[in-house]
This record gives sequence, C-alpha cells and structure tokens, in this order.
Amino acid sequence: MNSFYYELPVRVHFGESCIDELTEVLGEYGPNVLLSYGGGSIKKNGIYDDMTAVLRKAGKNVFEFSGIMPNPTYAKAQEGAALIREHAIDVVLAVGGGSVLDCSKAAVWQAAMDEDLWEGQLQRGRFPENPIPLLAVLTAAGTGSEMNKEAVITNEELGIKESLYGSYPEHSFLRPSYTMSLPMKQFISGAFDSLSHCMETYFGGPRRIIVSDELNESVMRSIIRNLRLAIAHPEDLEPRSELIWDSSLAETGILKIGKQTDFQAHQIEHQLGAFTDCNHGFGLSAIHAEMYRRIYKGDVARFARFAREVFGIDPSDMTEDALALAGIDALEDFIREIGLPTHLSEIDITDEEILRKTAETCNLSEGCCTHLSREEIFELLKACM
Repeated sequence: MNSFYYELPVRVHFGESCIDELTEVLGEYGPNVLLSYGGGSIKKNGIYDDMTAVLRKAGKNVFEFSGIMPNPTYAKAQEGAALIREHAIDVVLAVGGGSVLDCSKAAVWQAAMDEDLWEGQLQRGRFPENPIPLLAVLTAAGTGSEMNKEAVITNEELGIKESLYGSYPEHSFLRPSYTMSLPMKQFISGAFDSLSHCMETYFGGPRRIIVSDELNESVMRSIIRNLRLAIAHPEDLEPRSELIWDSSLAETGILKIGKQTDFQAHQIEHQLGAFTDCNHGFGLSAIHAEMYRRIYKGDVARFARFAREVFGIDPSDMTEDALALAGIDALEDFIREIGLPTHLSEIDITDEEILRKTAETCNLSEGCCTHLSREEIFELLKACM
C-alpha cells in the first residue's frame, strides 16, 4: 500500500430524522444564512418548506441563492460569492445534489479570496483561507460532494470544466426520502456516477490487491444490488438508504487510501459536458465499457477479478483474458438493464468536431492501468458514438 494522510472533518447526519438536528447545528453559526438551491424543484416537493421552517425556528436571517444549473458555471459561482459578501453571510445552507453543492462551495471559496479563484488556484496554486462554513442537505446522491472538498465547475469563457478545491462541508445531512423528489432516470444516473467513482478508483494502482480494493468491491456490489432493488421498488426507502451511503462512501477517500486513482473516464466526460452540457451520469455510462475494452490489457488480472468479485461471473473454463472481457460485457449489460445510454448518439452527441475538441482539451489521467493519448481518446469517443 502507498503512503497516505487521511482526514475527514465532515460531520454526517444520516436518516429520516436527521433534519431535526439541523436547527441545533444552525445555532453554532451567526445570524445570516444563504440558502442555495437549484431550479426550484425543492419548492414543488416540500423540501423548501422544510428548510425555511428550520431556519425560522433557528431565528436566522435568510438570503437566497437560487437557479443553480445541473452543470454549474463559474459565472454562477461568482454570483453566489457576491451575495455572500453583500449580505455578510455567516453560513451557507446548500440544498440539492452535487451541482448545487459544488457551486455553493466555489462561491464560498471565492468569497474568501481577494483574487480570482480560478486563476489563483489553477495558475498560481493559491487556495482560500478561512472560508465561511457550508452545510449540505443532500437531495440527490451520486457525486459524493457532500463528503469532499472538490467542486466541478464549468468555465464557459474558457470552455473548460475543471475541479476546484477548498474546504469541506462542516455538516452533511443525508435523508433518504429526499431522493424521492428526483425523476427515477436522474436517480439512476447519480447511482451510476457512484459506481463510476468506485471503478475509477479500483482500476488504479497498485497492481496488487489491497484492503481499499476489497472494501471497494463490497461497495460496488452494494450499488449494483440496491440499484436493481430501487428500480423494482421505487417507494422502498431501504435500497435508497444504502445507495445514498454508497455514494458518500465512494468519496470519503477511504476507498482511495493507498491508491493511485485512474479517473480518465471522468476527465473525458467533464470536458464533453463543457461542450454539450450533457448529463454527467449519462456521459459516463456511454464511455465506460468501451474505454475499459481499450485499457484492460494494462491490468488483465484486475479486470478478471472485477468480473468475478463484483459481477459474480464463474471463472470456470475461462482464460483470464476472457474473464476480464466478460466482466466488461457484464458492466455494459448492467448499464442497459438500468436504462442508461451505452452510446453517445443516445444522448444526441454525434458531432465529431465536439469529440475532437474534447480529446484535445481533457485532462490526461496519471492512473496506472493504461495511459491513453489524445488521439486514442478521440478514437475511443468515435467508437462510443
């Protein structure tokens, strides 16, 4: 196992009664709260009423930062930072999925800096100091943003979708029933993003199996099992409870301890999303199987183990290479089973020029399975189309 330093300062409140604890938590902070959320669905499903009732009970002055889009832009984050400064905000309460959380994080970090966040961090390696706290109320599982200090933001002016870094949420509230506010297709997309996080960690180095990998296999099996149950029984909270915690576990960093991760599919999809605004989970599902067929030779034994331990494929009378490919086929079959796209054309991405720009501008992963060149990524994307 590689050397590591591990810390997770997020305090997690999990379960149907967790929102009852929010009033007490809000008492730890000053009077001015910025309530951030997306396009307004929380006003239709009752979550907004829950939040405003809690805020009133806590005696807070509430200001709103709404309209955060699915692929949050840098301009939107700047809008949030301006509100934080204008109203002397003491704490941000972000209510939504990964996009709302990411945009709120970036707004908090920008408000703590006296220079442009994007340029300061990506060009000069400067990070926010003493940003105000952020609390997360999760309504959509998948990104794991409630457990990490990363925010994926699209800079429309530069045509780049990039990860920014700063502070963790101080508290995260995970109430499984809030995920019922999502359309099922969006819920499934988020769960696949969780599985993708696990796979992109699993297929990194080192080549030998370590305890992080064995924990990862368990989480991947849980995602697959509970996603099937959630689709079959959409009103059942139990599989949703498992999936929301699976999502968080995938981004606590525990599965990455001692690992060199290989997030090439995410890097490709992020940049594809910068040019097309496609749904993140849909883009990932269309890329993964084809990418793995092109890189599995870099660690055939690992892919064969994935087939056996995650998808339960009987290795009898199979070569290691055949078993590895059978696991990739099983992944693609699972993607079809849960109703996600396996080709980019299914989400109306058919322009080769966009694929070329994606290949030329996406980050190249340093994971240790197989490194893809920009030309190989372009050929991969054409095959995914």
